[in-house]
Amino acid sequence: MEVNTPSAKVWKQFKRNKMAFGGLLFIALLFFMGILGYLIIPDKTPMANTMYLQLSNKKPGRTFNFLVISRKNIKEVGFFKRMLYGQEANFKCIPITSYRIANGKVYAREYIGDDEQVEESEFPLLSGKQQYQKTFWLGTDTYGRDLLSRLVLGIRVSLSVGLMAVLISLFIGVSLGAMAGYFGGKTDGAISWFMNVIWSLPSLLLVIAISFALGKGFWQIFIAVGLSTWVDVSRLVRGQVMSLKEVEFVEAARALGFSTPRIIIRHILPNMAGPILVVASANFAAAILLETGLSFLGFGAQPPMPSWGTMIKEHYAYIIMGDAYLALLPGLAIMLTVYAFNLVAIGLRDAFDVKSQNISV
Repeated sequence: MEVNTPSAKVWKQFKRNKMAFGGLLFIALLFFMGILGYLIIPDKTPMANTMYLQLSNKKPGRTFNFLVISRKNIKEVGFFKRMLYGQEANFKCIPITSYRIANGKVYAREYIGDDEQVEESEFPLLSGKQQYQKTFWLGTDTYGRDLLSRLVLGIRVSLSVGLMAVLISLFIGVSLGAMAGYFGGKTDGAISWFMNVIWSLPSLLLVIAISFALGKGFWQIFIAVGLSTWVDVSRLVRGQVMSLKEVEFVEAARALGFSTPRIIIRHILPNMAGPILVVASANFAAAILLETGLSFLGFGAQPPMPSWGTMIKEHYAYIIMGDAYLALLPGLAIMLTVYAFNLVAIGLRDAFDVKSQNISV
């Protein structure tokens, strides 16, 4: 027997929108990749920050030989810690062009460039595998780091900032909007005045000002972006509460003596879940754009933390120097992620049949 609940109807309607459903699958894939993190990337060291300056700006698909020249006693971390924070390498290696063993020693030519050759250097013969190959599928950045690994880890930064910023904006926006719409009068006037002041400030300038006050750092981005995106939620909730507080079931709740918080939380807010989800999806995309903008300007995630905005900042000059992909790849990742969230927002708007003029996607 087919379930015909309101949520089932919304889900069925949402799935009919192929573009929105595809956007949702893409976002789910990003979350899956972000959670797995270090388990699926080539460079499993913390923040994928292994540098080979000799391999700076190498094209995608290049394969190089490496020689292990020393080993370190590094304690191996557990599965979940390795998934979240990576595993420090227990050896030191260099890129080489040739390799041979003679008289209990290793003789190798270190790689310093495609058209350069150096004399052989002597290295100790170590136990275990000492020479291996590594392919850089998306090439290397200006510091010789694996670009694919840093792009994947950049998913974590963007999605975590978007998620936390949306939660902060929902908490502030729903709280202030519900109070303004339910109580009206001076309360509504004061909150509406405050919303209009914040609304009149450019989002990026407001985020930069908050970042100046809180300082540079990862957790500061959550607060800065969240504090700059709550006004949309608040305006929407205010209008919805003003229209819902006069309906019969709210009047009945008042007549039964229910407290104001219970009436708002248990009876009014659940009836505006659709519009709130639509705005939250749109705000998620806006938060990602704000975070990348902050990182590009140097106020966001600080090096060596991999962030798409920081990657564009480090490589935008290469757009006219033959290595445009260094900046275009993180830019494409930003574009596709934001587009996916906007598609989901449009799909939710159509599925919930939201007609409110306070919602713009």
